[in-house]
Amino acid sequence: MDRRDFLKAAMLSAAALALPGGVVAADNALAAAPKGGKPNIIFILSDDVGYGDIGCFGSDHYKTPKIDALAKSGIKFEQCYSAPLCGPSRCEIMTGRYPFHTGMISNQSAQALMPRTEIMMPKVLKPAGYVTAECGKWSQLPLEPGDWGFDEYFRFVGSGQYWSTQNPNYTVNGEKKTLKEGEYFPDLMHNFVVNFITKHKDEPFYLYYPMSHIHGQILKTPDTKPGTKDFYTDNIAYMDKLVGKLVDKLDELKLREKTVIVFVGDNGTAPMRADTSTVHGKRLSGQKGSLLEGGSRVPMIVSCPGMTPAGKSVDDLVDFTDYLPTFAELGGAKLPAGVTIDGHSFADRIKGKDGKPREWVYIELNGKWYVRDKRYKLTGTGDMYDLKNAPFEEIPVPADTKDADAIASRKRLQALLDKMNPAAGNQKFKGGAAPKKRKRKAKATGAGGGGGLGALLGL
Repeated sequence: MDRRDFLKAAMLSAAALALPGGVVAADNALAAAPKGGKPNIIFILSDDVGYGDIGCFGSDHYKTPKIDALAKSGIKFEQCYSAPLCGPSRCEIMTGRYPFHTGMISNQSAQALMPRTEIMMPKVLKPAGYVTAECGKWSQLPLEPGDWGFDEYFRFVGSGQYWSTQNPNYTVNGEKKTLKEGEYFPDLMHNFVVNFITKHKDEPFYLYYPMSHIHGQILKTPDTKPGTKDFYTDNIAYMDKLVGKLVDKLDELKLREKTVIVFVGDNGTAPMRADTSTVHGKRLSGQKGSLLEGGSRVPMIVSCPGMTPAGKSVDDLVDFTDYLPTFAELGGAKLPAGVTIDGHSFADRIKGKDGKPREWVYIELNGKWYVRDKRYKLTGTGDMYDLKNAPFEEIPVPADTKDADAIASRKRLQALLDKMNPAAGNQKFKGGAAPKKRKRKAKATGAGGGGGLGALLGL
């Protein structure tokens, strides 16, 4: 810490102690900047892990004690929203931009559409002194991680890779490798991660860790017992184990209190498991690939004992474009000049402050979209839904409703869509035709509220 930083910290502490309840205020002031300066950032992106797959988010069937412990040490975000599929969601993370800006409108669009001029996370953080690494899934994004600025990388081909009986090929820092019989991809990835953070423990680092778990093909794990047939539960447990091992390693290296760990799912639960990934006895509306709550509402935890308050749960709206500006603010990095960044930093919340949470989120997939606030959702076709029972039910709001709140929300949400104009952005890319607005009255749906909107959106 240089002399200016020392004086600033001293002034903050003195001011905090002068406030009512000064001891608590002082603790919060110290928590705003982890010891050692810039925080390390580890972004753990689980694959097809939805809201109902994590214990602390109310899962009825799956136990995740290590991830739950991470939540107890930090903040649980109850309303985090991804794109409904892995390619678009990962592009939003890396660029801080919505699909209609990047062309990453589906899993198939990256190679043909995504401009190579996009600026991704590592090129934002590296000028601020960060060393960067990627470890895991990359296939939905073009080129190699190193081409986008990552200093080191380990990437496998495709999704859901575990054993050599699948696609055994992978690449480490440009060198082609082949998984040997008996080796387990997630364990090799964990070893790469540990080596990276150990090697760079004395400098700020950013680690992007898109796990293989728990994307299908759902296979046995090294811990699966003979005769077991429930491989899905085993994979949830192994993912949880790996998260715990990583946290333990940070403790061992004395990095835990200056490392921001983010754990989040890349989209909702896959359709084959959505019926069993219930929360408090209820199925979520929709699943992966749908423009419904279950397609995009994902579990997110942020923990850094030197910064975040422990055991806190917030209902702030967060979407996947928010990570780039948030990490830039935490690391003292500048956002790229001349680029529209759609994200909204929630760094203040991570630091234990209220901040100014965003009031709405925008979700898009393959030329269809919606914008929602905490109560209402408006689609690109003009259909509106009441989300008071979300994430389990989405209730159609008639176009001729007399409800003043609904009328005001429709006006506000439509103004947002008009300002963003995703139709114009999509028309620059193939398959981006604007959806036609519907004039008919919305029909009521039964419990779950998912089928009607899924059919409406053609998913």
